[in-house]
Amino acid sequence: MQQKVVDDVDIYIEGEGAETIVMIHGWPDTYRVWDAQVAELRHRYRCVRFTLPGFDITRPRRSYSLDAMMRVLLHIVNSVNNKEKVILMLHDWGCVFGYEFYMRNKALVSAIIGVDIGDAQSKATIRSRSVGQKLMVSGYQSTLALAWAIGGPVGTVMTRTMARVLGAPSPREHISVGMDYPYYILTAGAAGSYSSLVPFVPKVPMLFIYGTRKPFMFHSPQWTETMAAREGCKVVAMETDHWPMIRQPERFNDVVTSWLEKPAVDEENQEEDAA
Repeated sequence: MQQKVVDDVDIYIEGEGAETIVMIHGWPDTYRVWDAQVAELRHRYRCVRFTLPGFDITRPRRSYSLDAMMRVLLHIVNSVNNKEKVILMLHDWGCVFGYEFYMRNKALVSAIIGVDIGDAQSKATIRSRSVGQKLMVSGYQSTLALAWAIGGPVGTVMTRTMARVLGAPSPREHISVGMDYPYYILTAGAAGSYSSLVPFVPKVPMLFIYGTRKPFMFHSPQWTETMAAREGCKVVAMETDHWPMIRQPERFNDVVTSWLEKPAVDEENQEEDAA
């Protein structure tokens, strides 16, 4: 394994394949969330992963505006891509940031694997939720935004408690209040607001994998239907919660490796795989 530091972010590189996969996690995770994927993919790809800026419990607490995050991601990709396009593997907030990165830097991306986050902030997704589901979403996001505002040990306790309530698999010792700044920016309209996010419209092959066993979805039915109909794209539903790559790693890896070997273009793969 190779290791380097870019913009005070530790980068881990494993594998010697011709293509590079840049893996970006979400809340409340670290680079470790991709352990099973790296173990499988490093024999054929260069796997690049890191803990999101601000999420590393060993670093001082600070927030990153959308533009600041994009600058860091650009520096990271340019430092590892060997001047070739990369494949993005994204989950949760990693999807939000990775989709935006693609929209701003299309020439640097060859394919996208998105996990559990689609058009999360679209009007269609919001309309698809019941009142109870909307309250659940608002509740956990507001709690994490408040935890960031409070900070310190109290904020970390609040964060770890919410992580447990939501069933997050990340070990407690790796979770801190520093991971909550995206929710503060999102809900409080703080500096670096995500209101400037560009609508995500991929023009490259995309694999979208999502879990069905959760109280609400982070995509609209229309979005997955549109995505599944695109040439070179595929949608796979798995019977897991928000973390399919951890709950069913073998199934997840099989789907990813099969798709990477030949992005879905036939009639069978145009349909949503509900297996």
